[in-house]
Amino acid sequence: TYKMLAEGLQPDTRYFYRMVHNGVVSPTGRTRTLPSGPVERFNIAVCSCSNYPAGFFNAYREVADTPDLDLVLHLGDYLYEYGMGGYATGDAEKLGRVPVPAHECLTQADYAARHALYKSDPDLQAAHAAAPWFITWDDHEVANDTWATGAENHNDDEGEWSDRRSGALRAFHDWNPTREPEDLIGGMSTIEVGNLATIALTESRHTHRTEQLTFDSFPIPADSEDTPENRALVAQWLRDVVGDPSREMLGADQIAGIGDAFRASRAAGKPWQVLGGQVLLGRITMPNYMEVLPGWLKWYVRNNDDLAWDYIQRSRFDSPFSFDSWDGYPAERERLYETVLDASGGMIALAGDTHNFWTCDLRTGDGRRAGFEFGATSVTSPSPFEGVPAPGVHFGRITEAANAEILHHEPYAKGFMRLTMTPEAFESEFVSVSTIKRRGYTAATESRWRVTRGDDGLELDAV
Repeated sequence: TYKMLAEGLQPDTRYFYRMVHNGVVSPTGRTRTLPSGPVERFNIAVCSCSNYPAGFFNAYREVADTPDLDLVLHLGDYLYEYGMGGYATGDAEKLGRVPVPAHECLTQADYAARHALYKSDPDLQAAHAAAPWFITWDDHEVANDTWATGAENHNDDEGEWSDRRSGALRAFHDWNPTREPEDLIGGMSTIEVGNLATIALTESRHTHRTEQLTFDSFPIPADSEDTPENRALVAQWLRDVVGDPSREMLGADQIAGIGDAFRASRAAGKPWQVLGGQVLLGRITMPNYMEVLPGWLKWYVRNNDDLAWDYIQRSRFDSPFSFDSWDGYPAERERLYETVLDASGGMIALAGDTHNFWTCDLRTGDGRRAGFEFGATSVTSPSPFEGVPAPGVHFGRITEAANAEILHHEPYAKGFMRLTMTPEAFESEFVSVSTIKRRGYTAATESRWRVTRGDDGLELDAV
């Protein structure tokens, strides 16, 4: 790979570029520098979770074809570490998208080869050539469910965790248009969009994150009777274990940095303070699937998927949807919300990770609005709901009905988000592609949302 830092560029200017080496001329790419003054309109494509063997990158092709695109923001899981036979590789041979190397990535050379494979994809190439990119990582750039000192998908017989992580992050920087950090992990960064917005990008995996809880620590068996005593045990566990104030995802310094950036942004008169994270902030409690799912579906799951059946039974006890998201770190989420409210009166949060579209009304524990959140679905990675054959059952509507903070949940679509910022409004369009199993596709708007700032703070409308 070759990387250069262009100097002497003017703000808010479109540039064209290409590479020439030994008589070989690359395709021409387009980029644009950030504005430094007044901005009337700024367009961003937000992507996450692109799994090469799972399907074709049609969402990236649609990004490349987006007119007047100013920036692409990738919120993590740019690639996946698994080898052939692992996660989402069931159609890899049929689609001609077998992972390289064929085994799970463990060394810097492995991760470099995987990045090279992804960069060979013509749709991803087109998206990179269409606009400048800002890329944050989530967990799969190294290994599933990463925390500061390890990962769920790392075992002692796979070598030292620190070596694996260093090799993966070195390959990430070598193969992506990133500035060289002072250290490989780096930290929070900000994007200043003229007088329009401040976007704070977080590092939520390698610096401070406490190891995720799992349902192995759930205080009662999944098939326990729904009694007041058992509910009390779960409530105590949620309060004392999940809600332990020492559990961190970002750390105090990063939260303080977000507050400083948003405070300066509001002082400068910018209407939009945006948090670019990886995992969902929105509070999601599992619906009571035992009550709302039809009997035939419960019978099917009970007889075909033990883990899913445990999950369905456990849903009777108001458990969080996921412990890898902010629901696994609720005390620090409250500290983040208080910091944001003090600094800017509210924010717009962006997230990836879940392979679903989300719109969330973010609330503090005492009910104050901290902002709104838009969650991007995956480019190709499968949704956890795809494996459940449930005609007539829409898990998104079930989630919405059980959770006041969840305004919209689309669990099946693949695609990305288009953001349009103006001084008056912040719009998010959820763009879905009709298929990832062949290159021919159609694109559609799954839903569209508009945020405005009124006298009482941020307000949201579906449009």
